[in-house]
Amino acid sequence: MPHKYDIGAIGDPEASRRPRPPKPVHRIRDDKEAIEIAYALAESFHPGASERDRERRLPWEEIEAYTESGLGAITVPRAYGGTGASFETLSKVFEILCSADPALGQIPQNHFGVLALVHDIGTEEQRARVYADVLAGYRIGNAGPERKTKRVNIATTRLEQCRERLLLSGERFYSTGAIFAHYIPTRALDHEGRAVQVWVRSDEPGVTVIDDWNSFGQRTTASGTVIFDKVAVDPLFVFPVHAFLDKPGLAGPVSQIIQAAIDAGIASAALRDTLDFVREKARPWVDSGVERAVDDPTIVHEVGSLFTNLNAAQEILYEAGRLLDAVAKEPVTAESSARASVAVAEAKILTTEIALEASEKLFDLAGSAATRAGHNLDRHWRNARVHTLHDPVRWKYHLIGNYELNGALPARHQWN
Repeated sequence: MPHKYDIGAIGDPEASRRPRPPKPVHRIRDDKEAIEIAYALAESFHPGASERDRERRLPWEEIEAYTESGLGAITVPRAYGGTGASFETLSKVFEILCSADPALGQIPQNHFGVLALVHDIGTEEQRARVYADVLAGYRIGNAGPERKTKRVNIATTRLEQCRERLLLSGERFYSTGAIFAHYIPTRALDHEGRAVQVWVRSDEPGVTVIDDWNSFGQRTTASGTVIFDKVAVDPLFVFPVHAFLDKPGLAGPVSQIIQAAIDAGIASAALRDTLDFVREKARPWVDSGVERAVDDPTIVHEVGSLFTNLNAAQEILYEAGRLLDAVAKEPVTAESSARASVAVAEAKILTTEIALEASEKLFDLAGSAATRAGHNLDRHWRNARVHTLHDPVRWKYHLIGNYELNGALPARHQWN
């Protein structure tokens, strides 16, 4: 039976900016149902995407619909009551949602990224608690890198032991999903100067989430500031990442394949609107000798080229997902982790390039009328340009070249 999610009226954009308490969510049976639900949600999300971007209106009701659908729990292993969906399916779900609204679709990216880290380094007690909460409808956000340091991997955020309590203090930025989240993880240094990941409840005293994200693209991800002011931390939610720096895992490739899938969704959205505009509004060039833009041979050629590049990027993306699935079935080694990073880097290159190409070619093919502000088609290029800057694609070429030429294994972090 087809899945249908009616998000209803959006409501007042100045409404409460606190996430609602979790409530029971749908349990997705298998990968096939996850894909069906993603398409149903995308159909519901797409009509309001342009206006949300134009008005910079945060998608509160849409995020609640997404959560209730159960998609947030699809990577929870079956042994813990989840779907245990494949990484190929995860990439397809992100691509589908982002083809409808890439800013909305990006919001859960850190949710799945940190779940992959929990799988890699969490204790049995930590996994059981986190997975149970996710199945109960809890959302996980992120408090990203600090903005005022000279290097992205420098942290001044501290987890300090104060008598018998752990207290977290610091200020973070690029915090996609934090404003919608029940848990906000962040990187910090403990009292010995060691790297840890710390999770706090978003409603804990001392937590402040500020919607000060003002980028020209991905405008409604609310990827702004999070301030921790002596926030009490449950020791169960401290993950000692320093102890696993040399342990191979898949958290990095999983984080990156999600980024690649988002870019594939942006490309699909741009191509969809290109076709619609050319069919319905564009005029053929005066020298073409045809009556309709769809018969202009240069437009036909360019559309063929764009779809070839998109299909190639999608296939490499799905192939990377299948490789991650194969690697995950065995104990992860340094070599298998490296293969996963290389495969995802190849996908990231192609999805980055087609997202930028498709969003730029839209105007070349659709013509000057497509630039009118009322159409808001520039959002595709703005979204592509901003999101593809998460990590420079030039370093993906370097990663692959260094691996193939010199046998150098990629560094292990969230950008590889």
